[in-house]
Amino acid sequence: MTAGSLRVFRGALLAISVLSSLQVATASAEDRPAKEVFGHLALPSATVSQPIGSYAKGCQSGAIAMPTDGPGWQAMRLSRNRRWGQPQLISFLEQFSQDAQKIGWPGLLLGDISQPRGGPMLSGHASHQIGLDVDVWWRPMPDHRMSAQERETVPFISMLDKSKFLTVDDRKWSPLNARLVMMAASYPQVERVFVNPAIKQKLCQTWTGDRTFLGKIRPIYGHDEHFHIRLECPPGAANCKPQAPVGKGDGCDKSLAWWFTKEPWAPPKKDPNAKPIKPRQVMVSDLPAACAAVASAPARNADAMSAQAYAPAQASSQPSVESVIQAAPPVSPPADIPLPLQRPTLN
Repeated sequence: MTAGSLRVFRGALLAISVLSSLQVATASAEDRPAKEVFGHLALPSATVSQPIGSYAKGCQSGAIAMPTDGPGWQAMRLSRNRRWGQPQLISFLEQFSQDAQKIGWPGLLLGDISQPRGGPMLSGHASHQIGLDVDVWWRPMPDHRMSAQERETVPFISMLDKSKFLTVDDRKWSPLNARLVMMAASYPQVERVFVNPAIKQKLCQTWTGDRTFLGKIRPIYGHDEHFHIRLECPPGAANCKPQAPVGKGDGCDKSLAWWFTKEPWAPPKKDPNAKPIKPRQVMVSDLPAACAAVASAPARNADAMSAQAYAPAQASSQPSVESVIQAAPPVSPPADIPLPLQRPTLN
């Protein structure tokens, strides 16, 4: 073998080695638990915005952050870094917060939306994975802008009477609560609104207005301290997997009555002779193929995003919530989550 051909041979071996290393690294990433990968990504991908997969098995690219504060909302539990969503959801929340104030609701307290790149979370939700879900607290917004510490510690308010089985507490529930959740269901882009079965029953029994959208409001475990709004897959979002349409009717039927039987609450029956099965974690490779690329994509520039922090119109003597958070004692992880360069506009 000549010196020249030896160099070519060695170069080919090096190229094969590098390619093999990249393939191994990619395979290794895909074989990692999805919640560990997506739960530790602090910033969104610098790619086009799109929801990928289904609400409980997917991810999101090009997410934008819901601002911590606006004319009709305040974002809560900032340290979770779960206020990232698709542009359609952010625009919807801005509109919903304005409409809610028109009916007398003081403003929205917004809980979890999604992680910066969606995907399974380290704790909490099974859904909220593609940037189209959001939790809205039943507790109305206070008359002051809360500090970072308040947003971490202010307690939830349950709408249930905990001394009784699946019963709404009439000392807390009001017709305004009903109007708020019915308004949420009325938007055409809203696919479902999840509430506690007792709240669904209360609406079925007491709502005297238009019941057209009552069927969108679905009973589910928990959800007595917040309600969960889910948007449909946006038009043209080819990688978004929609749910089956909600059935006809108002949902005040046998499907609701089932929640008030013992069956939903009974512990699962166990076979004493069955061998214990260790639950299998969801891996990145279990998600849609595009999610591995989303996880490894470059992040948006954090410095540029922080410099473009959104501040709604307000009295000049009143500091922006971003400055309040930055001046507050730090929480872990930091609450000064960067915001994107561009904001969606309301229609």
